[in-house]
Amino acid sequence: MSTETLTINRSDYERLSNLARGTRTEVAEMLEEELGRAEVVDDDQLPGDVVAMNTKVSYRDRATGKEAEVTLVYPHEADSTLGRVSVLAPIGAALIGLRVGQSIRWPLPQGESKEIEVLAVHPRDR
Repeated sequence: MSTETLTINRSDYERLSNLARGTRTEVAEMLEEELGRAEVVDDDQLPGDVVAMNTKVSYRDRATGKEAEVTLVYPHEADSTLGRVSVLAPIGAALIGLRVGQSIRWPLPQGESKEIEVLAVHPRDR
């Protein structure tokens, strides 16, 4: 994980906190830790360049240079064929709250890690 500043709107923060507390997985525990260091802002005060729930995010894997685009969603909405990634997936939990230009090193299963950089945040799907 990283020390980059995270920004999360109040609605996402409350729903994600409940989700993380109610789900006992390693990713949920890391998400809860990330939420604990986030700056929480009113919903209408969230800057447009911050990754929030239901936003489409373009990011780059710093090790490979590979770019990808996903929409960050709640677990029941996840669908990899549509590019909809759960916030409880490692990449989803890593992205939430980051701004364009920020990066994070996030642990993956089997002791590996990945460093990703946010390239763009597109408007919310809903």
